[in-house]
Amino acid sequence: MKDRILIVEDESPLASGLSDLLAGEGYLPLVAADGRQALELFRRRKPDLVLLDVMLPEKSGYEVCREIRKENPRVPILMLTAKGEELDRIAGLELGADDYIVKPFGVGELLARIRAAFRRLHSLGEAEEEKEKEALAFGGVRVDPRRMECTRGGHSYPLTTRELALLRLFIARDGEVLDRAVLLDRVWGVRYEGTTRTLDQHVAQLRKKIEEDPSHPVHLHTVHGVGYRFSSIPRSARPGL
Repeated sequence: MKDRILIVEDESPLASGLSDLLAGEGYLPLVAADGRQALELFRRRKPDLVLLDVMLPEKSGYEVCREIRKENPRVPILMLTAKGEELDRIAGLELGADDYIVKPFGVGELLARIRAAFRRLHSLGEAEEEKEKEALAFGGVRVDPRRMECTRGGHSYPLTTRELALLRLFIARDGEVLDRAVLLDRVWGVRYEGTTRTLDQHVAQLRKKIEEDPSHPVHLHTVHGVGYRFSSIPRSARPGL
């Protein structure tokens, strides 16, 4: 069966062009011109991936993203944002978007992001899905994959699929320095062709949930010029330090 892609875009020429492009690439495009129609199509046709514009009539892209995430935590959501709207991109990531693409974008970039999202989705077999539901804990943080949330200091914070995948990888490689390219490969998909800015913004949002003071992290450290290092035990709490 063809992978179904829901295109949520109110600019008719762009929506039509995207539909023709994706059909030519072997996908089955579904098109919605506003947020309300997008949710109706999502519930009725159950697409495998969503291309979601931020500015929409009826319901905004943020509202659509929030509703989709409540109903399906796994379907990839790629948000379409205007050039320079960094706050829009951060808001989308906080609501559960997996990635964002800045308008105007090239055909090659769009297709690369879609392929990367599908590689990640299709690589998860049933055994791996069950493993991903196992609870995790470090420091004063407890991660519940089934509920897609983490708990710290008596407060619960929702996690996106990317944030959860990043946390799992960091915990599995506790103490190691992980190159940005490795993180993008493992979490976004092999041969991911997006920018590292997507990763950095996900890490920034993740710190808000696992760190008491995100501006002075004790678990998730930046290794300048390379990537990140996760430490389940803060250095100050280690014997002899």
